[in-house]
Amino acid sequence: MSQGRKNEHLKICAEMDVEFRDKTTLLEHVQLIHAALAEISYDEISTETRFMGRTLRAPLLISAISGGVQSAQALNRDLAKAAQKLGIGFCLGSQRPMLDDPKRIGSYQVRRYAPDVPILGNIGIQQAAEVPLKDIERLVTSVEADGLAVHLNPAQELSQAEGDKRFPDGCAMLRKLTKRLPGRIMVKETGCGISREVGATLKRAGVQVLDTAGAGGTSWTRVERLRSGMKPSERTWLDEWGIPTAASLMDIAPLGLTTVASGGLRTGNDAAKCLLLGADVCGMALPVLRAYSKGGYNGVLSFFHGVIRELKTVMLLVGAKDIAALKRHKPVITGELKAWVNRKR
Repeated sequence: MSQGRKNEHLKICAEMDVEFRDKTTLLEHVQLIHAALAEISYDEISTETRFMGRTLRAPLLISAISGGVQSAQALNRDLAKAAQKLGIGFCLGSQRPMLDDPKRIGSYQVRRYAPDVPILGNIGIQQAAEVPLKDIERLVTSVEADGLAVHLNPAQELSQAEGDKRFPDGCAMLRKLTKRLPGRIMVKETGCGISREVGATLKRAGVQVLDTAGAGGTSWTRVERLRSGMKPSERTWLDEWGIPTAASLMDIAPLGLTTVASGGLRTGNDAAKCLLLGADVCGMALPVLRAYSKGGYNGVLSFFHGVIRELKTVMLLVGAKDIAALKRHKPVITGELKAWVNRKR
């Protein structure tokens, strides 16, 4: 991945309309049951959980945003500092540049800023399938990461003039990689969601952590088309491609894996809904980048303080004193999401 391409990604995402227009996350079809007799104190509510062998003070993850370009070094440093301050996780952007040139490790070395929280490396499945396992493992060990996100992005690649058009047998590589790094591999999509069929295949390959990265938030096919010169007013069906986040989450939650919900999450209310649909952790990227663009490190802190405050508010209103209690809450599923849930019953 060229530095120019990644710089363009950051600029487009920070400044342009890159989100789905017609398709939503379907979280609006998750209705929570109000507990008028909550009998708990707001100050006693715990949002603590575990992820990648570490404790999170809130079940949140800064999803992959950047990496490998000099302009991202300050961004990654400040996001890592914010993750440490907040007690949440941080997933680095694609480390593909490190495979091409190990000297470009600089922007990824953020462990000294976040010594106590989960950090995940990141690589595309196409690149991972074409290099020796030791090179992939080095992406984790060289930056002292707790795990590695292997991202799936066929729609995004097909939207790039220079994108990969070959999609090798990633499962064969994952079977080997999960044995080499047991429990430390997270497979994620990049805005198009993961179905139960793909989730089951990944589970059989030894993957223990899945990230939905569903449709309804940032459309990476649209980002790539904007980068190629498409007029902002133009829209195509490919801009709206994918499984909505709530549908993907409900598809893969029964598989019994550690599940990250991401793709269009913007608020603590969104996070709460995802947690009770089966997520263990909730990831956010675009709103974090935009908060940073407007207010830097303090802007990111302010954004997440608001998310956590709203999450705790929802927890009190449904009578959940901790995350385990929240996940026991049974919502009402309506509309289009109900159709997705019932598609194979």
